[in-house]
Formats: sequence, C-alpha cells, structure tokens
Amino acid sequence: MKGLLPCYRGLRTLSNRPAAGKAGLVGSQCGLLSGTHSFTTKPQPRFGLLFDIDGVLVRGRIPIPAAKKTFEKLVNSQGQFVVPVVFVTNAGNCLRQTKADQLSHLLGVPITQEQVVMSHSPLRMLRKFHDKCVLVSGQGPVLDIAKNVGFKNVISVDMLRESYPLLDMVDHNRRPKLPTNPVINLPKVEAVVLFGEPIRWETNLQLIIDVLLTNGNPSGIHQSQVMPHLPLLACNMDLMWMAEANSPRFGHGTFLVCLENIFKKITGRELKYEALMGKPSELTYHFAEFLIRSQALERQWKLPITTLYAIGDNLMTDIYGANLYNRYLEERVARKNPKAVAQMAAVTGSAATLPGEEESDSLWESELSLPSATSYRVPRAPGFPLRARSGGAGLHHGRRGRGRRPHLQA
Repeated sequence: MKGLLPCYRGLRTLSNRPAAGKAGLVGSQCGLLSGTHSFTTKPQPRFGLLFDIDGVLVRGRIPIPAAKKTFEKLVNSQGQFVVPVVFVTNAGNCLRQTKADQLSHLLGVPITQEQVVMSHSPLRMLRKFHDKCVLVSGQGPVLDIAKNVGFKNVISVDMLRESYPLLDMVDHNRRPKLPTNPVINLPKVEAVVLFGEPIRWETNLQLIIDVLLTNGNPSGIHQSQVMPHLPLLACNMDLMWMAEANSPRFGHGTFLVCLENIFKKITGRELKYEALMGKPSELTYHFAEFLIRSQALERQWKLPITTLYAIGDNLMTDIYGANLYNRYLEERVARKNPKAVAQMAAVTGSAATLPGEEESDSLWESELSLPSATSYRVPRAPGFPLRARSGGAGLHHGRRGRGRRPHLQA
C-alpha cells in the first residue's frame, strides 16, 4: 500500500496534462525514472512495471482506493497504457482472461489477458511435458487451465478418485458403502502438476502420494524405494497470503510443506521438483519480461525495455523474486563481458566462476527468446526493505533441474 502512495500523490495534479507528460511525472514521483527515461526527451518508455495484486491492488475482492486512482493516470485518452504493465500474481485458480476481466472491473481500466501472469502461466514454456498424461491438483477449472497452458492429456484428482474409489478413505461419509472394484479407465500418469491449494487436502495428499509411489499406476502397491519419482511441477510457493482477514491465510506453500513431509516420512527421501513456478521463481519473471517486450512490440516502440520495476508487498515472494531475477540478469551481462569473467576468475582463482552459456540458456529461455532487460528493481517505500535473503539453496534448482523447494525467510 505504501509503495503506491508516492505514485498517487504525484498523479493527483495531472488530469489536464498530455499522456506522455503524465507518464514521465508518474515515474519520477515513484523513483522509477532517471534523466535517460524522461518522456519529455524520448517518445517511448525504456522501463516496464510489474504489479502484484493481492495486498497491493486489492484486499480480497475489495480494491485499494489509491491503486484505482493511480491506474486511471497510467492510461491515455484512448485507454492505452503509457508504459508496459504486467500483473504478476501467485493465484492459480482461474484462467488468465478471467483474472484480466476481474482487474478491469476493479481498477476501471482495460486490461487484457496478455498483461496477466498467473502462477501457472510459465507452464506454457515447458513443452516437453505437454504431450504427457498429467495429474492436476487445485481448485477452479483445473482441466481448462491445464489445456489452456498446453497440456493435451489431463486427469484431475476427482477423476482419479472416481476411477479408484477405495483410495479416498479419510472422510467416512465418502467411503464406498458396498465393496466395489476399481473402474480402471484412465491412462498411466506420467507427471503431476500442482496448480494451487485444493479444497479437500486429505484427498489430494493421499492420491498424489499414491501416484508418486506407484509410478503413475494407483492400482498397484506402494514402492517407497523407487527412484526417481514422477516429474512434479508446482505453481505458487506462497506459505501464506493476505485477504480480508486481519492475519495471513494458508497458501499453496503450506500444502506443499504437508506433501513434502508426508513423502519424507513414508520414504525417508526428499521430494523433488522438476520445476517451480510463481513468484519468486525465475521462470515467472522471465515470462513476465516476455509479456513486457510483447507490449512494446505491439505499440511499435523500437527502443528496448532495459529496466523492470517490481511492486509488491511480500518479502519472500515479490522482493526476493525480483532481486533473484536481477542477479540472473547481472550474471547474463557478466557472461557477455569477457573482462568481467576474467576479473572474477582472477579474484577467485577459478576459471569456472560463472556458468557457461550452454548451461544457462536452458529450454525455458529459448522458448521465449533471451531477456533484453539488464536490471530489475524494487521501488523503495518508507520503512520497506529492498532485499530479502534466502535461508535455502536458492531457486536455480527449480529452473535447471530436479531440486528441493527453498525455504525463504525475510
């Protein structure tokens, strides 16, 4: 909330100014513009804005008044944004178009689905899984969401439960009243996709564990020592999130903690993730930058977008994620600069200080082309720290291969 107040104060006197002038003053009041970014000297912006939604623009279903007034000043008389804007949320229980429609209604400005990054949006980049049979967990239209991001053969937890009614036994009222045989009409599961926190945690936890420990064939018995388990893709690592209640509520990260600990108790091994999406994952910020570049291209702005500003309220997702992606961009710049690499090697005594180009430019990067931005920043609000630190191994495991979900602390 505090992060938007300087923007709004700078916008209140702009109602009669041209759109380009508005955008220049908006940026200067938020601390987003330097002399090289001024709209008075350049006809197009050189930066993009990434907004979190929950806790920054809305609280539950209630828009924050300052946010709505600010966004009225970020569009011109034709309803076009005067700078590239993307909304990045860890929510994952609806389609991008649905979220865009909600934001348009709440903020009073036209927003398209191409300006929205849901926690599951980066799954579009992981094409090697799109032809596999995947089990999906979450709530909302999970089958539609899965197909919308590219999956062709999808099974929901409810479909799995109907085919194997004896697997879901925690709720006595849902247990089969009479002996029944499994209705086996589903293909073998080849990967598991976790969109967000489900409604019946006990059912989802049980059936996901069944699939992981039977290598995708729930009619079999558990093989707790099978290595490795099926690929697991998880969206939204938020332990808690802020709604209308006075205190934060459990998020999908809490569900993941339960799943991880159950798996470890049964097998004695760590649960591995093939990919982690949603803030603070690099995958999400890379996809968001791609959308920023796409907006600039659509508006026929020829100069590259070199700076991205992330505005959020959560140290462990918004702030940590922006700083993590900024570090990734700095590494890319250093790899392109032989002098920087040589200097780093001289300081450390190692010629392998930075990862090679082949290791870094992985499949998900090539799907969207390489980033054009060189820096990612978090505007400072009064009393709000710029950086969060990691208590775990960082997010590179989620981007480059099988790894544990990191535990972050502010």
